[in-house]
Amino acid sequence: MNLFGFMADQNEETSNTSESPESVLLADASAEKATQGSDIDLEVEDPEKAFAGITGAELYLEACRLMEVVPVSHFIQNLTKPYMNLNHHGLGPKGVKAIAIALVSNAAITHLELEDNCILAEGAICIAEMLRENSSLQELNISNNHLDTAGAEAIAGLLLDNMSYLHALRLSGNNFGEETALYFAEALMGNYQVKELDLSHNEFYEKGGQLLGQMLDSNTTLEILDLSWNHLRRKGTVALGAGLKGNSALKMLNLSWNGIGNEGALALGEALKDNNVLVHLDISNNQINNEGAKKICRGLEVNGKLKILKMANNPLTMEGATVLVTSVRKNPKSMMEEINISNVLVNETFIKLLDLVCQTRPELDVIYGEVEGCITKIPKQHPNPMKVIQNYLKEHNLHLWDFFRNIDKDGNMKIPVAAFRRALMQQSSIPLDRVQIGELVRKLDRNRTGVVDYSHLKEQKLAQKPVEGEIKEEKKEET
Repeated sequence: MNLFGFMADQNEETSNTSESPESVLLADASAEKATQGSDIDLEVEDPEKAFAGITGAELYLEACRLMEVVPVSHFIQNLTKPYMNLNHHGLGPKGVKAIAIALVSNAAITHLELEDNCILAEGAICIAEMLRENSSLQELNISNNHLDTAGAEAIAGLLLDNMSYLHALRLSGNNFGEETALYFAEALMGNYQVKELDLSHNEFYEKGGQLLGQMLDSNTTLEILDLSWNHLRRKGTVALGAGLKGNSALKMLNLSWNGIGNEGALALGEALKDNNVLVHLDISNNQINNEGAKKICRGLEVNGKLKILKMANNPLTMEGATVLVTSVRKNPKSMMEEINISNVLVNETFIKLLDLVCQTRPELDVIYGEVEGCITKIPKQHPNPMKVIQNYLKEHNLHLWDFFRNIDKDGNMKIPVAAFRRALMQQSSIPLDRVQIGELVRKLDRNRTGVVDYSHLKEQKLAQKPVEGEIKEEKKEET
């Protein structure tokens, strides 16, 4: 039964009666129980009076009683907080319906996690109806819930009507078949709310890619799209590439694990010639070989916006790695900060080329595999970069805070990794090479956030701790 289905009937029968959405929803739930032949006395002869004014935990508990589900204590305890994580709670359709009833008028929760709860299409319909009334939820994760076609239709209908305040929606792993791509494509063509959408691990094939490609050509809001682990292949990717050419909003696109091959790479390379918005492209694990890399480079040689290109676990060799780095070198407008080809075995010639490119592009980080011949040779020893910095600061009677603060031009205690790398490569006071700087970045940005956050050193600065103590604290964090 539709979560709000009872509302219309009640409005017709009691047109002169003022009623709250909550009382109507509870009446809906009680009616549902009645149709199931329950012997329990629900005492809802007049639901409008019985549930008038009920909100929050009280409303949720009453909904649970009517749906005959066990209340989730974590939900009750966190109803007034912005973040609610109910992943893996085994809610099922009835459990999520009780939660949806309680959330209709909730103004506190802005981020709701409901992954892996087997809510099925029935639960998705309840969530969609709740979102038409709720005005606070902005982020929703209902991945891995077996929503299937009916669930996709309900969620897409919500997006089509622009009836929610959601700006981030995660729908990974929900058995969305090829036929559901039309729902999402039509909905997103006119949606002006959703900025982040995850449709990974579903069953979109080439036709689905073509429909979503048409959507990209007209959508002006979506900034992050994850289509990884589908079956878009050549035709689907060609359509997506065509959509990207004229797209003016999308910043991050994940197409990994889609079997796009060299022809898909060609389409994306052509798109990169015209697109001036996309900054992050993931085409890892896509059967792209050296010829495909060359086709991508047609776009990289002229593109002035892309910063991150992930191409790991494609059948590339040193030849493909070389053309990728050379394309950045050729392009004076290139903004490239990271190229991930972590499975590619390179040689000393490539390392020399990379060192040369990094002299003029110090922000560039190329993640490659092993260096050919290093197994038989004694690897070059690089002094610990933190130790090198420590020695410099000690000699100049400086604090670690001074080191970071000098790099931080904005003064917000958070330095973009590219800016941090560029500053260290261009300075000459501290003897650090490209490898040492890479090691330092990995230590200071362990979670790959793209930012070096040194705000924790502020209190140490106020206490004027010696540099030895500061470095010691950094080492403790590393371990």
